[in-house]
Amino acid sequence: MATTKDWLKASWDASKYMLRPMNGRAPSGGPSVSTPVMVPIRSLGPSYRERITAHLLQLEPADRYLRFGYAANDEQIRRYADQLDFERDEIFGIYNRRLELIAMAHLAFSEHPEHKHCAEFGVSVLKQARGRGFGARLFERAVMHARNEGVNMLFIHALSENTAMLKIARNAGATVRRDGSESEAYLQLPPASLDTRVAELVEQQFAEVDYQLKKQAKQFWSFLAGVQEVRSGVRNARHQSAE
Repeated sequence: MATTKDWLKASWDASKYMLRPMNGRAPSGGPSVSTPVMVPIRSLGPSYRERITAHLLQLEPADRYLRFGYAANDEQIRRYADQLDFERDEIFGIYNRRLELIAMAHLAFSEHPEHKHCAEFGVSVLKQARGRGFGARLFERAVMHARNEGVNMLFIHALSENTAMLKIARNAGATVRRDGSESEAYLQLPPASLDTRVAELVEQQFAEVDYQLKKQAKQFWSFLAGVQEVRSGVRNARHQSAE
């Protein structure tokens, strides 16, 4: 059993882990700065299958090619989304203020008992959400969950031209092997720790609170829009009756 002191230390370490800067580069001409940003990453269940499908369908042809390794058409993407196994795998997502799924990661666990300690990572980020480090953050989130689930080897299969994905893997310390147009990256993971377990709990809670706030805000703005529409209709009716 962990002592209260251990839990407090783990919570503090988890907070420091999640509040790392999105990138370590300083603004042009300025000193090195560190701007803590916590990205809410939510675990997605079966009820979000339609949103996942909508997200993937928004990917441009070039992005579909990099994500799936081939020029996936709409039907193939729908089939992929329909076959997602939410009981076995883990799907993570990042939402914008309008509750649109702008970035998503798929952590697929091996189906074979002899490879039960292995998992594969895939990620997609919409064009308008790039440059914010979402892919790297989703990778970190997946690594944390994989460690807590007993995974010791994480694989990334990507096209060699998918430099963004391979850069994320290399920055994490993964070994990348290139075989023509395709590359295979693998990262050996350390065992789970108290820090990783507490950090995942904190991230889950933070992401859930953030999602509920965005949901309430969206409902409120929709309500205001409805009120304004009614008021506009009333004003138009008054003008017509006055005429």
